[in-house]
This record gives sequence, structure tokens and C-alpha cells, in this order.
Amino acid sequence: MKRWQLIGTTVVGASFLLGACGGSGGSGEGKDVEGEVKGDGSSTVGPIIEKLNEKFVKEFPNITVSSGTSGTGGGFEKFIAGSTDFANASRPIKDEEKKKLEDKGIKYEEFKIAKDGVTIAVNKENDFVDELDKDQLKQIYSGEAKSWKDVNPEWPDKEIKAFSPDQSHGTYDFFTEEVMDDGDIKAEKNADTNVIVSSVQDNKQGIGYFGYNFYEQNKDKLKAVKIKGDSEAKEPTKKSIQNGSYPLSRDLYVYANEKKLKDNKAFQEFIGFILDDKGKAAEDAGYVALPEKTYKEQQDNLKDITGGDSKEESSKEEEK
Repeated sequence: MKRWQLIGTTVVGASFLLGACGGSGGSGEGKDVEGEVKGDGSSTVGPIIEKLNEKFVKEFPNITVSSGTSGTGGGFEKFIAGSTDFANASRPIKDEEKKKLEDKGIKYEEFKIAKDGVTIAVNKENDFVDELDKDQLKQIYSGEAKSWKDVNPEWPDKEIKAFSPDQSHGTYDFFTEEVMDDGDIKAEKNADTNVIVSSVQDNKQGIGYFGYNFYEQNKDKLKAVKIKGDSEAKEPTKKSIQNGSYPLSRDLYVYANEKKLKDNKAFQEFIGFILDDKGKAAEDAGYVALPEKTYKEQQDNLKDITGGDSKEESSKEEEK
């Protein structure tokens, strides 16, 4: 029987993944470790945490991990308030968030756990939009382009229906910075990414953007658009996302409260497990693993912070 469960959602799309979990990479005390770990944040990162917990639950029966998905911004708010041990994020922490943590005397550690490619998708029946560049995306999402013909004179004179995550999402922040040059997004916004996916499916002139795994789960119902950067247009694939050739590639993060990480052995096990997994859970969730050396460097950093070896490393030492 599974020792974790996914419990409901609220109006802001928060879900809670509760697990009796544990992992390698922290205190090294194994199944005897007991405790509780709390997190919240990105709905993009949420499926990775879920996959990790499916594995983590089999390791240790005495650790409970809860992780909500109220969005990157919402996750940082709880992290700053001190109500969580970690924050999941689909963008780097902002300067104003850093300042609030500093004002409260909270030190943190940043861990990269996977890569993602923000995917631009149109309706499956759209037979003319095969690729776009960032300027064209900006035209669409600034409201400057009202019809497809405004984007390209060879395209139909039909009104564009643009859909976007709302401001609670790190994906919204990423798109605002990378595409909009920090300008306003004028589109129908929703906190629930699944609603955005459905909206594009249901509107023949629809266009939307979301994490790569949402596209992977619905690729039989959507059409991914190639994005042109400085060179040729690239479609989002695991290869183009990992090597960064896809122009809208990004890292996914877990931010850990440093003091809580040092004091809570259960938390050490959880973070260690994430890094020891080396992106396998991310791949299972439809995302892309980082280069293995990135996980190794972060494992070394975790050991420096906590003064401990991972269970995996300890077993290797015993074999020598």
C-alpha cells in the first residue's frame, strides 16, 4: 500500500502530497530517521516531487513530507514566512524575495533539480503556425497583434485567443522576462495549467504556454510551435532542452532553509534523495535531467552544509 496520497485542490490550485518518506543523501542514519518536512511552490515542479515520493516512500516509513502547489510566488511567500522548509520554483528567486529573507535572517540554499522547456502550443487544427520568434510572441501577448495576419501577413485574418498562467506562476515570470522584456501580458490568465491546456484544445485560434510535461501529456491534442532564437528554430525536445538550444529552456529549483536543513535529519534525507536520484524522477514526470556532474556538485555542497555523507556514498565506502 502506498504511504502517501494526493489530497484535493483549493481554489488557488494547491494540492498536498503527503508521504512517509526518506532518502539517501542526508544524515546517513537510514530507516531510523523520523521527522516531518514541509514544502510548497511551483505546480511545474510538483509532479517531480510526486514521482520522488513514490520512490522515497519505499525507503523510510518514519518521515512525512508534505508539498503544496500554490505556485512559485505562493511557495516563496510561505518560505519567507517560515512556515515551510523548502520552496519549489520554476524560476530563480527574485531580488525582492531575497531581501525579505535577509530581513528575517533566513539563509537558504539553492538546488537545481531538473530542466524544463516552456512550450508554446497552438490548436491541433492550426496548419499555418509552425514556428515563431520571440518578437512575434511578444506581439501576440502584448495585445499588439489582434489577428494571426497581424503576426504574419500570409496568415489568416482571424482573431487570436491567447492563454497564459497567472501571476502566481513562475512560468508567468519566466515568460515575462524572457519574451515580454518585463512588459504586461494581455491574455486570458488562469491559475490552473490544465485549464490553459484545455482552452488551447477547445479554441481553433488558441495559443498558450506551459511546462514541457504538460505538452508531453497532451501532445496528441496540441501542436507544439518551434521557437526561433539566434539561430534556427528549435522544437522542445529532451535533447534541445538539456543542451539549451531550445530558446525557452530553464532550470527548475528547490530552495531549502539552511538552518532547518542543518537541524532536521529528515530534511537532509529528503534533499539528499532528490540529488541522489539524478533527475530520474524528473524524466518520469516528463521533464529533463540535468547533466550528472551538476547533481554531483550539489551533493558535495549538501555534504558541506550538513557535515554528513549520503547513504549511497556510505555504502560505497564500506565496500572498499
